[in-house]
Amino acid sequence: MKMLNTAVKLNPKIWDKDVEQVPIRKGFGEGLLAAGEADENVVGLCADLTESTQMHLFAKKFSNRFVEMGVAEQNLVTVASGMAAMGKIPFCSSYAMFSPGRNWEQIRTTICYNDRPVKIVGSHAGVSVGPDGGTHQAIEDLAIMRVLPNMCVLSPCDAIEAKKATLACAKTKTPTYIRLAREKTPVITTDDTPFEIGKAQVFYRTQNNESRLNGAVGQVGIKNKVGIIGTGGLLHKALLAAKELEEEGIAVTVLNLATIKPLDVDAIVELAKECGRIVTVEEHQVMGGMGSAVAELLVQKHPTPMEFVGVNDVFGQSGKPEEILAHYGMTVEHIKQATKKLLGR
Repeated sequence: MKMLNTAVKLNPKIWDKDVEQVPIRKGFGEGLLAAGEADENVVGLCADLTESTQMHLFAKKFSNRFVEMGVAEQNLVTVASGMAAMGKIPFCSSYAMFSPGRNWEQIRTTICYNDRPVKIVGSHAGVSVGPDGGTHQAIEDLAIMRVLPNMCVLSPCDAIEAKKATLACAKTKTPTYIRLAREKTPVITTDDTPFEIGKAQVFYRTQNNESRLNGAVGQVGIKNKVGIIGTGGLLHKALLAAKELEEEGIAVTVLNLATIKPLDVDAIVELAKECGRIVTVEEHQVMGGMGSAVAELLVQKHPTPMEFVGVNDVFGQSGKPEEILAHYGMTVEHIKQATKKLLGR
């Protein structure tokens, strides 16, 4: 029996074809505006992409707390670091390919080395920016950010979670990277869904280890179970894959990993023990991304067979978002194939 976790109060329309779709970046824009209303120390800086990153909402209401830096990403983060040293809470935004892509050394030295609570917002991440082409498709950003000491890394699954992540990190004292997608994605969560930095959540679990097989319901042991860990805009595809897999007799638990660093060690290890196999799903290079972080953890805590759904050591290219996701192996069907591979099917 397919079962959404009612405790986390997800969108009841999650399975519907007409489920509401909203850009994840829009949630950031709304969250930044709310954070600015709650704390006058919140300031915004942007590298000439104010509307694209949805920072225009904040800039319009708090023009005296907003700085347009122009096409100067290195200055963007170094000025933000200086503001943080003076007690401000800076949010700086650009395309992820430019920030943190172009200014990584400045982030490392002026922000992380000095442990300044700057919030770096990388929008238009992943291959789903489509027509922008391979040069603008940031599929290495999780890798380069999670390796930095002191850096917190967030990857919200929808616009509502992005708003909550923005509000939450405005209250922390640590450098933070928030990864955002450009395209509209299904709304998975609701305003009532809990969110906490560093906490993963089970969104879906085959109830009582039961699964439909050939029209009958039978008990499914660990030999027929798989845990799927998803993050960001691909989480909805992971949920759809879980639903279809269950109908084929495979029990699945889906974990939403919105915080890539620090990892929720207990939740990941518990999932590995429960299912015995893990598939990770991310719109990012397989090497160095969320899946790598999970593997690094499990090899120490609870070695577990794994498969990785993501980009496999190649650059992106121009095209329609869904076409590119299919080309690089990040569709519902690809998630199902990775799951069945672990089961020897």
